[in-house]
Amino acid sequence: MSRNFYILAGSLLFFAVVAGGMSLIPSSFQPGLPANASLWRTIAIFLMLCGLVCAFIGVMTNLFEQVDRRHEEARINARRDRRRGRRE
Repeated sequence: MSRNFYILAGSLLFFAVVAGGMSLIPSSFQPGLPANASLWRTIAIFLMLCGLVCAFIGVMTNLFEQVDRRHEEARINARRDRRRGRRE
């Protein structure tokens, strides 16, 4: 699950870099596109923030999946140890 968030974050950050680069290109090279550099910078900031939020969600998802997996392993090991104790 967290891999999907990492891929989404990477894509959003890539497009943020592209939008930031578009703000540096003169308007004569952008026929039919918005030539206002502040619009491109605003889009870049918005995409960057969305990408960072997705990366944070991916990290937190990975963290909680790891905690859940370790808790399950500890529970199984404790159950196995209790069963061995009864047999002896």
